[in-house]
Amino acid sequence: MTAAAARQRKPVVLLRPVPGDSVVHRMWAGTKLLAAAAIGVLLTFYPGWVPIGAVALLVLIAARLAHVPRGAVPSIPRWLWVLLFLGGLTATFAGGSPVIEMGSLDVGLGGLLNFLRITVLSIVLLGLGAMVSWTTNVAEVAPAVAVLGRPLRILRIPVDEWAVALALALRAFPMLIDEFRVLYAARRLRPKAASPKSLRGRYRQWWLELIDLLAAAIIVALRRADEMGDAITARGGAGQLSAHPSRPRAIDGWAAMIIVVVCGAALALELTILGTSG
Repeated sequence: MTAAAARQRKPVVLLRPVPGDSVVHRMWAGTKLLAAAAIGVLLTFYPGWVPIGAVALLVLIAARLAHVPRGAVPSIPRWLWVLLFLGGLTATFAGGSPVIEMGSLDVGLGGLLNFLRITVLSIVLLGLGAMVSWTTNVAEVAPAVAVLGRPLRILRIPVDEWAVALALALRAFPMLIDEFRVLYAARRLRPKAASPKSLRGRYRQWWLELIDLLAAAIIVALRRADEMGDAITARGGAGQLSAHPSRPRAIDGWAAMIIVVVCGAALALELTILGTSG
C-alpha cells in the first residue's frame, strides 16, 4: 500500500449494515429506534458526564458485540480538528469554575469543560446513530415503524403511509449519494474551460457549472425514482414495504432491561451522589 493510499480519507458510510450475525444484528429494529430515542431524550435533559459516559460505554459494548470493524469509522478531516481547537480556545475565555493559578494569572476552565462536554455528547450521539445504521437492515425499519405507530391509527394518522415514505427515503439515500459522487468525479475529469479575467465572468461561469450539476443530479434522481417505482410495482406495491412481519423477541427484552438499568443508574448518580443535574 502506498503512502498516498494510506492517507486517503475514509468516507462516511450510512444506512448500510456491517455484514455479520450478532446479538445486536438480531435485535428488532423497533427496539433500536426506541433505545436511541430514549437515550436522546435522557441526554437532552440531563447532559452530565455520568450519563454521557454510560451511553458511550453502551455504544462501545454494542460495537464490540456487533464486531464493527475499525474501517467502518470515517476519517476525521484536519480542518475539523482545527475548528475544535479554536472552539476550545474561545470557550476558555468564558472562564468559570474550576479556576487554576498560572503564576499571577487565574484561568477559569468552566467554559472549556462545557465545550468538551458538548463535544463529547455530540460524538456519543453520532456513535449511537451510527450503531443503529451499521446493525439494522433498511428493509426492517418500515415494518418496525408501522408496528410502533399502530396506536396512532386510532387518531386516523396514516402510519403505514409514513412508514412507506420513510422506507423509500432510506432506500434512496445511499443510491443518490453514490450517484452524486459519480457525477462529481465525472465533473472533475472534464477539461476545464478558460477562466474569465473579470470577476463577474468568473461568478457567471461558476453559476452555470452549478446549474449544470444540479440539472444532472435531478435527472439522475428522477431516473432512480422511476427504476425504484417499477421494482416496487413488480414486488406487489408499496404496501409490502411495511407489511413484513416485525415483532420483538426475547433478546429485545433483555436489551431494553440493560439499557434501562444502566441509564437509570447513571441518572441516579448524576442527580444524587454527584450533586449535579447537567
